[in-house]
Formats: sequence, structure tokens, C-alpha cells
Amino acid sequence: VQLQASGGGQVQAGGSLRLSCAASGFIFSVYTMTWYRQAPGKQRELVARITSVGSTIYTDSVKGRFTISRDNAKNTVYLQMNSLKPEDTATYYCNVIVGIEYWGLGTLVTVSS
Repeated sequence: VQLQASGGGQVQAGGSLRLSCAASGFIFSVYTMTWYRQAPGKQRELVARITSVGSTIYTDSVKGRFTISRDNAKNTVYLQMNSLKPEDTATYYCNVIVGIEYWGLGTLVTVSS
């Protein structure tokens, strides 16, 4: 299993970014995919999750601003982040549980005020 996250960068508050996570090594379409983030000095937290049938959940702080989606034909999960805030600054990781838990390397998002 491999997860490759991309799309991070530096953006001003109020801006947008779209993260991608390209997956391989498993049957992508049948597994739930999750985005987590970890800010400096803080614990890793769940940001958004999408099931194989497209059901989604979000942490309260991103509801209405972030959208998780998936393209099973491309084995990719996305996180569209709008109205970014400085508190969204973190390294973002994609995650899947295929027997055991797998993590991508992460992509850094920096939001300046």
C-alpha cells in the first residue's frame, strides 16, 4: 500500500487549496479514506473521511469550508479547502486501513494571516 499526498503550500487567510492523495497497492474503491492533520505541538486530528459509498464526515472546525471527495477511476482522494484560516496550518496526511493502518508522507499547508 502506498499513499502519496500532494497539493500543499503557502496561502493567505481566505484562500483555497486542493490536496490530492494518490493511492496504490489495494482495491481503492472499497475502502474508506481519511484525511488527518497535525499542527506543530499538537496531536494528529481527523479532518475528513469518505466511505466507499461516498458518505462523509468532517471535524467541526472545517465543516462548510472543506470538502472531501474521491475518484475511484484515478485511485485518488481529494480535500478541497476553502476559506482557509491560520489555524488550518498543519501537515496533512491521508490514511487508509487495509488490515493495518497506512499513512502517506504528508503535505504541508501554511496559512498566513
